[in-house]
Amino acid sequence: MTTTPGKGKRSRALERKARRATRNSAGELKVNVTFRHVDPTDALRQYAERKFTHVARALKRPGEAHLILSVDKYRHCGEVTFKSGRLAATAVEEDRDLYAVIDLLADKVGHQLRKHIEKLAAKKTRARSAPEILGAGAAEEPEPV
Repeated sequence: MTTTPGKGKRSRALERKARRATRNSAGELKVNVTFRHVDPTDALRQYAERKFTHVARALKRPGEAHLILSVDKYRHCGEVTFKSGRLAATAVEEDRDLYAVIDLLADKVGHQLRKHIEKLAAKKTRARSAPEILGAGAAEEPEPV
């Protein structure tokens, strides 16, 4: 039997992983900020982008965040919709300062995303094999009474 010199399973897996990493560009986030009844400022826009890029670091796919900031008299409101692949999170907050609203929104969405990622990780736990189950039962002997 002749075998052709080729790549092994491990090197092919490493190549796939490298291709995926370049294709996905993990953690990349596009932030759209909409201002309602407020003058748009670059400072607020940059602050929001900086806050939400911190949230996107935990993600494996590029994402998109749409932030709506509005002001009604003394009420500063904010609403964010965060999407990344099949993952979506929304949050609504209200405070007396737009910077505080952005902080609260980032915290709330970050918590939602972390919780969802933990759920996905918990689903992927490996079931015990038959020898592990049988071996565990044989190792445990009942104590004499």
